[in-house]
Amino acid sequence: MCMSDTWRLLITTPAHGAWNMAVDEAILEHVWRRESVPTLRLYAWEPACLSLGYAQSYADVDEARLRERGWEAVRRPTGGRAILHTDELTYSVIAPTDEPSVAGSLLESYSHLAVALLAAVRSLGLPVEMKEVSSPNHETPNPVCFEVSSAYEITVQGKKLIGSAQARRKEGVLQHGSLPLTGNLARITEALAYADEHARQNAARRLLERATTVEMVLGRPVSWNEAAKAFINGFEENLNLSLVEDILSESEQKRTEMLICDKYNHPDWMKRV
Repeated sequence: MCMSDTWRLLITTPAHGAWNMAVDEAILEHVWRRESVPTLRLYAWEPACLSLGYAQSYADVDEARLRERGWEAVRRPTGGRAILHTDELTYSVIAPTDEPSVAGSLLESYSHLAVALLAAVRSLGLPVEMKEVSSPNHETPNPVCFEVSSAYEITVQGKKLIGSAQARRKEGVLQHGSLPLTGNLARITEALAYADEHARQNAARRLLERATTVEMVLGRPVSWNEAAKAFINGFEENLNLSLVEDILSESEQKRTEMLICDKYNHPDWMKRV
């Protein structure tokens, strides 16, 4: 029987968008220097936050509508399109490039992690499938992540359930993604810029046709803690991992605060595109 690899499990309290993104990057830097072990982090957002992909235009954001709703905005270090983070479980996987669970090409590492994600949501009772998309369709400009196909995405009843994005650097691999638990997914269109209200309504309709939440499928609410336990089991059992719960190191905390100030709360980063 193969020995399991030991990873760190971080369960952090709901936090601002800039803090959440800074933590993931701080961990990535520490993992690269071998000052931290590979990490699975499970977290949430407070208040609700619109996150943009690394190369997504800031012009997609309707700042006035965002402020009216008391929502925040942040730019992710990973690619992809916009996500409104609320009523969800967010995960991040941070590991060096030679770690077996993320090794190989981008598509290969996506496929490794998708197996764990698939098992996690199946254990909640969802009849999910893994849809392999070797050439994601970006022909039509679209600011919303859950309307756009991605590699090895998790779908249920033909609708996208988990949206994930990955960054691969010399420091290692960072993949994070969202499992919507409840709520109206079309809320994201309230914070994005459209030519007119008709275009906004059409975008909301398309989104509800192409994506779903756990509660919409099961007909019952699933708590954040229940979903978190499913993710822990899914990763341990399907990636041969032993997850040991821990906290951020003092060095990671200090680097997080620096990244918040110098990057994630700075307009040069948020409005860079």
